[in-house]
Amino acid sequence: MAAAEGIDGGAEVRLHELTKTYGSVVAVCDVSVTVAPGSFFTLLGPSGSGKTTTLMMVAGFASPTSGEVFVDGRPMAALPPQKRHLGMVFQSYAVFPHLTVFDNVAFPLQIRKTSRLETLHRVADALELVRLTGYERRLPRQLSGGEQQRVALARALVFRPRVLLMDEPLGALDKKLRAHMQLELKHIQQRLHVTVLYVTHDQEEALTMSDRVAVMQGGRIEQVGTPAELYDRPASRFVADFLGESNFLDAVAVSTERDGRWRCRAAGGLEFIGVGAAALAAGQAVTAAVRPEKLVLAEDAAALGAGANACKGLVEEAIYVGDVTRYRVGLGADGALIIKMPNRFAARSLASGAAVALAWSPDDTRVFPRATA
Repeated sequence: MAAAEGIDGGAEVRLHELTKTYGSVVAVCDVSVTVAPGSFFTLLGPSGSGKTTTLMMVAGFASPTSGEVFVDGRPMAALPPQKRHLGMVFQSYAVFPHLTVFDNVAFPLQIRKTSRLETLHRVADALELVRLTGYERRLPRQLSGGEQQRVALARALVFRPRVLLMDEPLGALDKKLRAHMQLELKHIQQRLHVTVLYVTHDQEEALTMSDRVAVMQGGRIEQVGTPAELYDRPASRFVADFLGESNFLDAVAVSTERDGRWRCRAAGGLEFIGVGAAALAAGQAVTAAVRPEKLVLAEDAAALGAGANACKGLVEEAIYVGDVTRYRVGLGADGALIIKMPNRFAARSLASGAAVALAWSPDDTRVFPRATA
């Protein structure tokens, strides 16, 4: 089932000022975003952030209070779900328990009155795509959770939609199977060039699979970008905190430096330089974020170059987590920093109570106005 066999590339999906209210509750507020044809686009956020409601409006299962959904420039809001020609995969699989794998996958084709011969060919192609050839006569109860999810995916793709909507499709799977299915879904999407609009609360899932991600909070989009842009250059404290792990230092912006950098001073006197993620002013209360893996021991800081930030502290806690050890280093009045050190052969181990000096690059330090944290 290649693009040339029926999916003529993915369609562009554009959300324009999309809003959904339930009485006085604003579930989605003024969401505007464009999903490029053939891309994998993820709506990421915590429960209640509006991501699933946004997806339901695209699918047609919820009507916008205002705004519009466009697929290749065609407005969708007035069309019922069955007229939108969009594939859909849910977390609950939603496979029919009384139907065989073949009949489950063939169902969308039967609704569309596809010929028997064409149905046979398309179901065979779809099952081959999800590696379930030979499972045609099995019932869902004879399948594992991962296999049922593959059936749901084959059913969503069998009628060759140009857009595939996925709502937490891997949430019910165990961690190892979920990681495997993440890569498999991405490979299928790349093979078919179908546009995917994906919803998840799992940050690792979003980083692994997506071409672009929209981070949502309170019904609004906080930031849109590639996984690397969001992780390395978060636009707000919320994004820095939700996507991965960050250290936060409350401080005051002291003076501007070159290239949008600011010199900041924390309550205990620690001075550091970071990149302003928004417009700042001298004397303004700010919060700085730095990822734990960006911190190094001072003796290993040569690769950071001149001008690296530095501080001293005492190891308060060491937690071995396999590939890395997480150290909590107390800084006195300035709080504490978490540093992740890879557990390489003969790597240095830090004992609780040890005095250490840490360093990190100003380019790895994002500074936000504290009022918007």
